[in-house]
Amino acid sequence: MNPADLLSAMKRTVEQLAAFNEMAKALTSTLELKEVLQLVMQKVSDLLHPRNWSLILQDERTGKLYFEVVVGEGAEALKSLQVLPGEGIAGTVFSTATARLVDDVGGDPSFAPRFDQASAFRTRSILAVPLIARGSVLGVMELVNGPSDPPFTADDLTTLTAIADYAAIAIENARNFRRVQELTITDEHTGCFNARHLRAQLDHEVKRSQRFHHPLSLVFLDLDHFKSVNDTHGHLVGSALLKEVGELLVASSRQLDQVFRYGGDEFALMLVETAPEGAMITARRIRDAFRSRRFMQSQGLELRLTASLGVATFPDHASSTTELIRAADFAMYAAKAQGRDDVCLAERVSDDPNVLQRVR
Repeated sequence: MNPADLLSAMKRTVEQLAAFNEMAKALTSTLELKEVLQLVMQKVSDLLHPRNWSLILQDERTGKLYFEVVVGEGAEALKSLQVLPGEGIAGTVFSTATARLVDDVGGDPSFAPRFDQASAFRTRSILAVPLIARGSVLGVMELVNGPSDPPFTADDLTTLTAIADYAAIAIENARNFRRVQELTITDEHTGCFNARHLRAQLDHEVKRSQRFHHPLSLVFLDLDHFKSVNDTHGHLVGSALLKEVGELLVASSRQLDQVFRYGGDEFALMLVETAPEGAMITARRIRDAFRSRRFMQSQGLELRLTASLGVATFPDHASSTTELIRAADFAMYAAKAQGRDDVCLAERVSDDPNVLQRVR
């Protein structure tokens, strides 16, 4: 190696070491997954200059791979696609936990052309390495160059492998942190959010409502005669039934709404940017869903269950988080007092949020 080449190689090594040191410090300073991925994107672009590249992660529920980050031509088209383990070069790298350096995909039988077809890009060279943390493959980092670009090199493979090692650890830490956070705000029996999280979210959304002048509605729901289910079928069936109720409420809500188990057999729904009229439509839809549903069919039962619901809206029926909870709660108990299996709307008279009006 001549002195100029040696100097160039040494300079590149120093730059890589400095970048790795900076990345290690940054990745260990955050547990937010979005921040981790943004940093990884930056370092891949700075050090390797690929035409296109992607970070592909496994969906922990379905087992399929999805494009978490896509950079380059045709990126938007790829974001909606999924990759099966073992499909294409990235899927093969995931399944085998072995990196691949392919100079020309035209001669590689594992190359899957459907991704080029979707993105309208012609791939020539691919560099793909697995993201491995604690012996488990989380996903794949894949770099792609076109016919007019130079193929990737063994040095590029070494660099990307080092980046992937840092990234995998950071992603795993961020996921574990998220799981711990979810445990603190999630009800273990139903999978819905818990009462503590309801109060925190209401405080946040009430402030947001005040700032942007958007309505915020709260629906309280109590299961009618739920005690008889426990008395007749036992608490295990009762717990399983509560889980089905949570699933029904989530299925009956919009994506931006949130469902909470308030305690016992009481649930709550927070409906953002929703006026009383819209909240009543949602509440009636939920009431009707209970009427038509037969619960616990997977266990050979066909239990009927109804619910009493109360609706209140900020600022129409309350001027604070506490008043909003109280108004929805009182409306729910009014529905129970008037025969159950119905919906009541809070009506604010003067400054008293506890005067209720039944709305059919």
